[in-house]
Amino acid sequence: MSNVVPIIRFDHVSKHFSEEQRVLSDVTFTLLPGEFLSLVGVSGAGKSTVLKLIYAEEIPSEGEVYFNERPISGINRKHLPFFRRNIGTVFQDFKLLPNRTAFENIAYALEVDGRETEEIHREVPEILEIVGLGDKAGQYPRELSGGEQQRVSLARALIHRPKVIVADEPTGNLDPVSTQEIVKLLLEINSFGTTIILATHNKDIVDNLNRRVITLERGRIVSDEASGKYTAKPSAAPNVPRQVSPKNI
Repeated sequence: MSNVVPIIRFDHVSKHFSEEQRVLSDVTFTLLPGEFLSLVGVSGAGKSTVLKLIYAEEIPSEGEVYFNERPISGINRKHLPFFRRNIGTVFQDFKLLPNRTAFENIAYALEVDGRETEEIHREVPEILEIVGLGDKAGQYPRELSGGEQQRVSLARALIHRPKVIVADEPTGNLDPVSTQEIVKLLLEINSFGTTIILATHNKDIVDNLNRRVITLERGRIVSDEASGKYTAKPSAAPNVPRQVSPKNI
């Protein structure tokens, strides 16, 4: 296992927007290909910032984040769209285009890459079937349930066949049944070798997964368990310093 090249590596990473807004402090961890990692911690602990550093929306103030041992901060801005095809992103608020159908929302990710129409019409239905929405291709987001919208979002994240899926509170707006469907899909995707990083507040999800858990507290890693449980304590939230920038930390 020691010979396996990490898919993601944080090397003494800190992130601050100012002296008062220190979001991450000396974060170091390694993620191997095919792992399923839950990232937990109270609001403001730094989970979303860790994810943003992975898909290069932010760069470290100190230290370095590596993807396949390549420093992400060294990637030329014009090459970022190519880099980001390796990383599928899923968010709490779905981020679907309201005036496009499920099919069109997913196809759009291929259209901006200049893919041929024939390829789009082959790839999109395939992905919709994978997420269980083969019969919903022509429906608009407003015609879909929250769980179905999130599955469209997940399908869009999968369209480039990424090596990593980054999911930031993907079940935060969902009912328990839809939550279980999304978690089941993430596990299925992981079973095919895709690395999953799930940031969540949902204790039941984390405890039932019984996979690797990293707990963040005030921007620092306080535990990293190979098969852990949710240990972040909601009661700690009032003691977390107000260091939230206009961005979602």
